[in-house]
Amino acid sequence: MQVTRRKFIRGAAAASSFFIVPRHVLGRGFVAPSDKLNIASIGSGGKGGSDIFNAFNSGANNIVALCDVDKTQAAGSIGKFPNAAYYQDFRVMLEKEKSIDAVTISTPDNVHGVAAMAAMQLGKHVYVQKPMTHDIFEARQLTEAARRYQRVTQMGNQGASGAGTKQFKDWFDQGLIGTVNEAYIWTNRPVWPQGIPKPQGKPEVPKDLNWDLWLGPSKSDVEYHPGYHPFKWRGWWDFGTGALGDMGCHLLDTPFRSLGLGYPTEVECSVGAVFLKDWTPEYLPDGCPPSSQVKLKFLATEKNKSDVTLYWSDGGIRPFHPDLIPANDFMGDDDGSNGVMMIGTKGILMCGTYGNNPRIYYKDGTKQVMPNKTIDPLVKILPENGHQAMWAEACKAGFNSPEHKALTSSFDYAGPLTEALLMGNLAIRSYTYRSPRTVGNGFDYAGRKKLLWDGVNMKITNFAPANDFVKREYRAGW
Repeated sequence: MQVTRRKFIRGAAAASSFFIVPRHVLGRGFVAPSDKLNIASIGSGGKGGSDIFNAFNSGANNIVALCDVDKTQAAGSIGKFPNAAYYQDFRVMLEKEKSIDAVTISTPDNVHGVAAMAAMQLGKHVYVQKPMTHDIFEARQLTEAARRYQRVTQMGNQGASGAGTKQFKDWFDQGLIGTVNEAYIWTNRPVWPQGIPKPQGKPEVPKDLNWDLWLGPSKSDVEYHPGYHPFKWRGWWDFGTGALGDMGCHLLDTPFRSLGLGYPTEVECSVGAVFLKDWTPEYLPDGCPPSSQVKLKFLATEKNKSDVTLYWSDGGIRPFHPDLIPANDFMGDDDGSNGVMMIGTKGILMCGTYGNNPRIYYKDGTKQVMPNKTIDPLVKILPENGHQAMWAEACKAGFNSPEHKALTSSFDYAGPLTEALLMGNLAIRSYTYRSPRTVGNGFDYAGRKKLLWDGVNMKITNFAPANDFVKREYRAGW
């Protein structure tokens, strides 16, 4: 490339994010051992495989240890990094591997919080897959712990570092759509089984899987079943956070970031019904519903002088076309499956998953799209917008460095974002709350009401049972 490292960094620093690319990318291919970070992974299969490889960044860092409760799932990473020590229990790994500087965490959601906290307490920087945590209390705790222990952090919503997200925010900052009072977010998830009874039977546990470790901090005594592992855990509250947890950190990111939102003040929801064969409604408190709609309200901010109502829908339910958007234009992604739409006083600002393909529909009938010249060179150099690689470089630079301050999803930002989206799950779980009092042949679902939220104190003020979902209990040893 015909550009020096110094010129590249100077130009990138002038933008809204401070991008750092390792010397070997823009130099002669040599990285001094002192420039390398010793990284370990907790959850090395699935998404963990790409997280650890992207943080490795073609030799810019060392991968010293791999941890996964299922050796079969981790086989790809073990093959790529044969010199890395392998563990099934991250607690044992963190105790024995003293050289670890930083860890990537790419487990099921229920392990994110405990693994990240343990790593930070032991002096490690952390990269945690989205959602940052399984519940609201954990998100608050990790946010505060990152500051207290001065750890470099990043949540794995890689679109936050993309050119589309930056353009979306820049357009709003320029006042092109005016003041926003409504935003719509939608997804085609779940793409895994959801809204079904718990799996039955006791299949044999695969020889490479430690099922007790897979359960992690969950107090559930559920037996192994392929209906949970691998991948299908997302639809079960003990382990996952449903469609909101899977896609919320990607899709809520652009409006949350652009509008400068904080804690919501209230939340309300409705969910898709599940029926038995005789058409009586089924009560399934263990799993997420097949579809849901959530309404969150936020107060006005310095960036947006209006209260905002944010509407979320999943299960393939999407908002209808506003009049400003031509009938033949897909909303959000190219196929309309996922998207974000902010309604402003001057027009509509829209994008797809990861902030891709932002565009504006103005009230005069004109349309503005993202010009190709705004694509940052970093997007073409590093996978996933350099989201993991920039975190690794910030770890080398330190907690108070410009590199860390420029990360797009450090816990100072990712924590409040995660809390906001998990408010939706709090409402969903409360919606199907069954009081001891029955009504006729059915149930009194006492949670079907608007919930008022005291964000500072993490408390629902008008329906006490909902607060059971703010914080969970952990089993002994976790």
